[in-house]
Amino acid sequence: MREFQELKDIEELTKFSHPIVRHEILDTIDFKNKSYPLHAFSIGSQDPEAPTFGIFAGVHGLERVGTHLAISNLQNLFTRLSWDDELASSFSNFRLVCIPLINPVGMDLIYRSNGNGVDLMRNSPVESTEKTAPLLGGQRYSSKLPWYRGQEGVIERENLAVINFVKKEMFPSKFSMALDLHSGFGMKDRLWFPYAKTRSPFPLTSEALQFKSLLDKTLPHHIYLIEQQSQSYTTSGDLWDYLFDLSHAQKESYGTFIPWTLELGSWLWVKKNPIQVLSVLGLFNPVRQHRFERVMRRHMLLFDFFTQAIKNHHNWVAK
Repeated sequence: MREFQELKDIEELTKFSHPIVRHEILDTIDFKNKSYPLHAFSIGSQDPEAPTFGIFAGVHGLERVGTHLAISNLQNLFTRLSWDDELASSFSNFRLVCIPLINPVGMDLIYRSNGNGVDLMRNSPVESTEKTAPLLGGQRYSSKLPWYRGQEGVIERENLAVINFVKKEMFPSKFSMALDLHSGFGMKDRLWFPYAKTRSPFPLTSEALQFKSLLDKTLPHHIYLIEQQSQSYTTSGDLWDYLFDLSHAQKESYGTFIPWTLELGSWLWVKKNPIQVLSVLGLFNPVRQHRFERVMRRHMLLFDFFTQAIKNHHNWVAK
């Protein structure tokens, strides 16, 4: 059995000590005589209303590159915090939160789903109002088939941990954005905003398009195709649709919350190295080392842009 390097790297991060860094285990998933902790980090201000950026990864166990990106970002941040006082000060009115590996069972066992055979991004109670692609849009026929939504009315423990964490760490913020890291679709890297459930505009489309405009002006040579997720495909059970709707239903009590998905276009990696199609992991992850290193580098600027845009939201969000 392979060494579970991703979990080992995350556990190494938990050893880092700094006054502004907090770590917690949200839950522990037991599967086949092994225990898998769900680690979460919170860095910066403890004011519930502080602007907040959330990074999430590892919803699908096959998509390791997203977890690698989240870990790399935390490693970089923690290393800098060990010597960069100015960086530490910049978190006085800002919070970064992160769950780098939501589905550790799936990643360890090379499953897309969790240990129960449930696709965690099809598991929420949200129902699509559009005709969805067979199976891909979510199905309840069998856990033996892909994109299984699970038993109706049952939210998997991994998702419950994410939901409770986001409600605690992000909903009370005056302005927050989540970035969920995925791979496995398309030739281009995409930045998706809600909804996945419908092609109709979601309530904060204006803010999402203002963010797009800001990114286009600030980084005019960026590589991202920015669109509503349903322009690519529609699904039922999307976790971020569910969380956005929960937040927006209580908008008088909560601030602005916009979840984004970074979908890395893994088909390009396959095109450049066709032999990796023979491996299930090769369909979702860069295999050659130089390509992996390029992926780790190229998105750090995006993380920094999210951070600065969220901190300074009052300067670009139209009143």
